[in-house]
Amino acid sequence: MAASMRLLFRRVIRLSHRNVNVTAAGAPGRPAGCWEPPSCRCFSEAAGDRSTHFGFETVPETEKAKRVYKVFENVAQKYDTMNDAMSLGVHRLWKDTLLHVMHPQRGVRLLDVAGGTGDIAFRFLEYVRFQQERQKRRAARSMQAPSWQDISNNYSTEEEDGAQESRAVVCDINKEMLRVGKQKADGLGISAGLSWVVGDAEELPFDDDQFDIYTIAFGIRNVTHIDQALQEALRVLKPGGRFMCLEFSKVTNPVLARLYDAYSFQMIPVLGEVIAGDWKSYQYLVESIRKFPDQEEFKDMIEDAGFYSVKYSNLTGGVVALHSGFKL
Repeated sequence: MAASMRLLFRRVIRLSHRNVNVTAAGAPGRPAGCWEPPSCRCFSEAAGDRSTHFGFETVPETEKAKRVYKVFENVAQKYDTMNDAMSLGVHRLWKDTLLHVMHPQRGVRLLDVAGGTGDIAFRFLEYVRFQQERQKRRAARSMQAPSWQDISNNYSTEEEDGAQESRAVVCDINKEMLRVGKQKADGLGISAGLSWVVGDAEELPFDDDQFDIYTIAFGIRNVTHIDQALQEALRVLKPGGRFMCLEFSKVTNPVLARLYDAYSFQMIPVLGEVIAGDWKSYQYLVESIRKFPDQEEFKDMIEDAGFYSVKYSNLTGGVVALHSGFKL
C-alpha cells in the first residue's frame, strides 16, 4: 500500500511539472512554451499537445508509443537476425561485456527491461550457472578424501544454492517480442529461474525495492519519457542495486564515425528490406540512434534520476556505451 501511495505521489508531481505554464518571455532563441531540462517537450498553445521525436519525425507524445510498438511488432520475428546484420555480429560481444562487468552472484534478482527476445536474461542465467559449477569443481578438488562433516557441509551448501536461486524477469511492452523470446527459451531448454512480464518501462508493474540489478539493452532510446523510465528503474531496485544500460551512442573516432554513418543510413534500411521486408522500421531504428543523447548527456540524466557513482565505458569506439549507476 505504501509503495502504491509513493508511486501515486510521484505521478502527481510529474504531471504537475508537465503542466507548468511557461511565459513567452523565456530564454532567447527558445520557443515559447518549451520547458527543459532534462529534455525539451514543446507545447502547442492551440491544441495543448506535447510533441516528441519518432526518429527524425516530430509526432505527438501519445502517438510515439503506438508507432514504436508497431515497429517492434513488425521486426520481432527477424529481430535477432537483423541485429547480427546491423552490427556485423558485434552485438553479441557487447552483451557479453555487459555480463562480465555485471559479474552477478548467486541469489541475484535481475530485471531486464525491453528485453523481449531474452538475450540478456539467457546470458545472465548461464553466467550464474557457470560460476556456481566452477565453485563446486574447485570445492571438489580441495576435498580429495572428505570427512562425514565435509559431506554434511556440502549437502547444506547445495540446499542453500536452491534457496538462493538467481532469477531473471524479462519485461517488455511488446507481446510479440516476448512471444519470440519464449520460443527461444523453449528451444534452448531454459525455464528455471526465468519469468516473462508484459510491462511499460515508464510504469513498471512491480513494487518498490524488488531487484538487485536492472538492465536495459538497446531499448531506452525508444522510450517516450526517458527521465520517467530512469525514475522507475530507481524505484524497483533494492538499496545498493545496480542500473546498467547498453545503448548506441556517439562515435568518438571521426573516421569511424563517417564509416558508421554511411553504413547505418545506406545499408541498414536495405538490409531491413532484404531480410525482414520492412525498410521503414529499420530506418526508424537508425534515426532513433541519432536522436539519442550522447554519453555525457545521458550520464547527467542518470544522475538527475537519483543514481550515484554513475559512469560509462565506450565500446567499439563509442558506437555503443555501457552506462551504470547505483541506488543508495
